Amino acid sequence: MGMATKYEQIDRQKIVLISIIALIMVTMTFLSHRFLQVNNFLNISLQLAPLIIIASAANLLMITGNFDLSIGSVLAFSAIMHAYLSKAGVPIEISIVICCLFAIVWGIANGIMVGVLNVNPVIATMGTMYAARGFAYLIARWDGGANISAGLPSNFSRFGRTNIFGGLPIIIIFMVVVVLVFIFIEKKTVLGRFSFGIGGNRTASVLSGIKVPLVIITLYSIVGLLAGLCGTIQVSRVGSGFPNIAEGMEFDVVVAIVLGGTSMLGGSGSTVGMILGALIVGLAANGLNLLNVPYFYQTLTKGILLLISVFADQMTRRRG
Repeated sequence: MGMATKYEQIDRQKIVLISIIALIMVTMTFLSHRFLQVNNFLNISLQLAPLIIIASAANLLMITGNFDLSIGSVLAFSAIMHAYLSKAGVPIEISIVICCLFAIVWGIANGIMVGVLNVNPVIATMGTMYAARGFAYLIARWDGGANISAGLPSNFSRFGRTNIFGGLPIIIIFMVVVVLVFIFIEKKTVLGRFSFGIGGNRTASVLSGIKVPLVIITLYSIVGLLAGLCGTIQVSRVGSGFPNIAEGMEFDVVVAIVLGGTSMLGGSGSTVGMILGALIVGLAANGLNLLNVPYFYQTLTKGILLLISVFADQMTRRRG
C-alpha cells in the first residue's frame, strides 16, 4: 500500500510538472510570435543540452543524498584547458581526452572528500568550485589574456559544431544518449539500486554490504566526466575559451533536479522528473528572453523556482 502511494505521489508530481510546461508554452505562444519557431526550439535544446547531460548524473548523485556545486567550474576549467592545449599544438582528440581525465580527477577529489572523509558536500564541492574556477582564470592568464581566442587551430570548432542525422547538433545527440543511459542505470542496474538505497538509509546500506564510498566516488566521477565533456563541446562550439563560462550553472542544475521531484535529502527521484524540471527552467528562461525581460528579473525567477522546489520537497516529505 505504501509503495503504491509513493508511486501515485510521483505520478502526481509529473502531471503537475507537465501541466506547468503546457501553461508556459500556451502563454508564450500568445505573448511572442517567435516562440513556436523551429529555430527557437533548437536554441532551447542547445541551451538545455549541457544542463540535462550533467544533471542526469547529478540527479542520481542527489538521490544518494549528496550534490555537487563544482559543476560549472569544472566545465569552465575543461573548456579553457581544451583551448589552451589545442593552441599549444596538442591534437584535438587527445586534448578532449586529457580534459575529460582532469574533470574525472576533480570528481574523484569530491568523492573522496564526501564519501571517505565525510566532509559536508556543500563545503567539499564549494572548495572544488572555487579551485577549478581559479585554475580556469590562471590558465587564461598563462596564455597572456583574459580569454583564449586568437591562435586556435583551424579545426578547433569542428567537433562542437558537428551536425549529424540531418542537421542535429552533436551535443543534442549526446544529450539523448546520456538520458537513455541514465534511465537504464536508474531502473536496471546495481548502481541505480545502490544509489536509492544509500539515499534512503545510508547506515542500512553499509550494514548490507554496499561499498558506499565507492558508489559516491563513482557518481562524483561521472558528474565530473560529463561536465568536462560538455566544457570541451561548448568551447568548441563558441570557438573561444572564457574562464567565466557556466557561472551559476550548478544552481540551474539543482533547480532542475529538485523541481523534477528529487529530494535534496536523498532516497527518491527520477531522470524523467529531472528532464521535466529542466524543461520548465529552460522554457521560462527562453520566454523571459523573448519578452526582453532584464537579466536581474531572470535571476530572480530562478531564485523563486528554487525556493518553490525546496518548499515542495519539504511538504512532500512531511506528508510522507
